[in-house]
Amino acid sequence: MSENSLTRNQSQTEFILLGITDSPHAQTPLFVLFLLTYIVTLMGNVGIISLVRVSPSLHTPMYFFLTHFAFTDICYSTVISPRMLADLLSEDKTISFTACMMQFFTFAFFAAIECHLLAMMAYDRHVAICQPLLYVTIISSHVCWQLVASSYLFAFLCAIICTWCVFGGSFCGPNHIDHFFCDEFPVLQLVCSDTHSSEMIFFALFTINVVGASVVILLSYISIIRTVLRMCSAQSRARAFHTCGSHLMAVSLFFGPGFFMYLQPSSSHRSLDKVASIFYIVVTPMLNPFIYSLRNKEVKGALIKGYNQPWILGIPDSESRGVDLESALELSARGSR
Repeated sequence: MSENSLTRNQSQTEFILLGITDSPHAQTPLFVLFLLTYIVTLMGNVGIISLVRVSPSLHTPMYFFLTHFAFTDICYSTVISPRMLADLLSEDKTISFTACMMQFFTFAFFAAIECHLLAMMAYDRHVAICQPLLYVTIISSHVCWQLVASSYLFAFLCAIICTWCVFGGSFCGPNHIDHFFCDEFPVLQLVCSDTHSSEMIFFALFTINVVGASVVILLSYISIIRTVLRMCSAQSRARAFHTCGSHLMAVSLFFGPGFFMYLQPSSSHRSLDKVASIFYIVVTPMLNPFIYSLRNKEVKGALIKGYNQPWILGIPDSESRGVDLESALELSARGSR
């Protein structure tokens, strides 16, 4: 960032968020709706984390990744939703340059982590179904921690670079952001200097994170489908596909709006982007706990049993991961008959 850019950015002390709508009649109903959605999001994701921690039957790598997934849902929703709710009832929608930059940084950080976690969960399903005899060795506790830690580190570096690309230019014109939070394209529209290089860097990082994770997920499920189709029993095939159903729904809900938002040219962004943003920032984090509870027999079983176990930190050793591995081994055994 040049000295000239720093000087101009310091003079641009605040932005004005135009918000979701300027209709006073729609703001109060939207506030009630999004407030209820945010409360359900917090309760659902905290409930998933708590249930996994206290239920021995859920101490598997898949649910270890799921707890981090629920945590990132809470975080990146909280980065945006409270501010959005406040602006719906407030006449003053100004946000400081520093607050805007930090909002974008934290949102980019947790969104990148979520991409990696979805890829890890797909790889976990791939190993459980396609290589069940090696599951404990390949998806060990140590490997789980390494994968999650590396995703946090890589997401942090990507978020720093993205933030520099978006806020490193010269802001010397209008300060009205046509959005309800500080997203990339609405902010870049206010930059006076050339943004082509910034957009290219952002696109490259988006490709590495989102497209890269999508490729891992796609290859994992291609391998899973090939393995499942070789199973002789129709019941085994149905059970295998059912174990992947929740993850596939979460992938579709997260990546669908993301591809729509960030893979179109900057000149093509319209008001429909706000709808897509609401979907993956507000709606998707609320739906994920229901997807993984209502469509998952292990989670429903843990809810029914209602274990009263102490809070457990981390994931246990391979013995406590036998439930998930046992299911995978049974699927493999049935398919080989």
